[in-house]
Amino acid sequence: MYATERQQLIERLLADDGRVAVVDLAARFDVTTETVRRDLAALEEAGALRRVHGGAVSPERTSTSEPSVAERSMRHSEAKERIARRALAALPAGAGSIYLDAGTTTAALAVLMAQSSPSGREVVTHSMTIAHSLAGVSGVGLTAIGGRVRGLTAAAVGSDTVAAIGRLRPDVAFLGANGITVGAGLTTPDPEEAAVKRAVVAGARRVIVLADADKFEAELLVSFAELSDLDVVVTNREPGAALSRALRDADVEVWIA
Repeated sequence: MYATERQQLIERLLADDGRVAVVDLAARFDVTTETVRRDLAALEEAGALRRVHGGAVSPERTSTSEPSVAERSMRHSEAKERIARRALAALPAGAGSIYLDAGTTTAALAVLMAQSSPSGREVVTHSMTIAHSLAGVSGVGLTAIGGRVRGLTAAAVGSDTVAAIGRLRPDVAFLGANGITVGAGLTTPDPEEAAVKRAVVAGARRVIVLADADKFEAELLVSFAELSDLDVVVTNREPGAALSRALRDADVEVWIA
C-alpha cells in the first residue's frame, strides 16, 4: 500500500472515530510504527489531524473545543437515544430524587422520562433545555437551578449555581462529559461548567455517566471527576482495553446500549 493510500484511510478512520492510535494503525497496515508516525506527521502538516501522545485526533478536537448544544444534538443522535433508553433502567424505583446534568444525552433521557408517565420523581437540573422538556409533566416535581446561562450549552453556571447544587443530595445523578480518559478521568472544556459538574458529583449518592464512545480517550481542559467517583458508565460501545481495565479497577459498571 502506498503512503497516500494509507493516509487517505487514516483520514477516514479519524472521520469515523475522532482518534487513531499508532500501534493500531501499524498492525492494520502491517507497517512499522515509524512509518505510521511519518504518515501522521505528513497529515498534521497538511492540517488533517493533530498529533497527541500515542496517536492523533481530529484537528478540531482541542482541549478547549466545544460545539454548541444544537451542533452536539445532531451528532450520534441514534446512539444518544439508545444510551438514554438503557439509562432508564437506572432510575430509582417509584419516588426518588434525580439530578440531570446538562448535555444532549441527558436531554434525551429527560424526553424519555417525560414520555414514560413518571410518578413521584423529584428532578433537579441546571439545564434550561432539560427544564423546558420536563416543565409541566405530570408526576415530576421539577426544580431548576438558576445562574448565568451559557449560550453555548444552555446551562446555568457560576458561584450561586455551584452553591445551590452543593446543598443537594440526590439519589442518583445522570452526568454528561466531553471526555473520559484513564489519566484525567472526566473532563470538559469550560472551568465554570466543570465546577458545576464537580458539585453534582460530590453530592450525589450514585453517579451515572451517559457518554457515547466518541468521548473515550478525549481529554479536554478541565478535569472534574475521577473514574473512582463513578458508579456506572452507559455508552454505545465498549471502551478500549486500557480504559476498560481502569473502569473495572475503579469498580465502575459499563452498560452497553
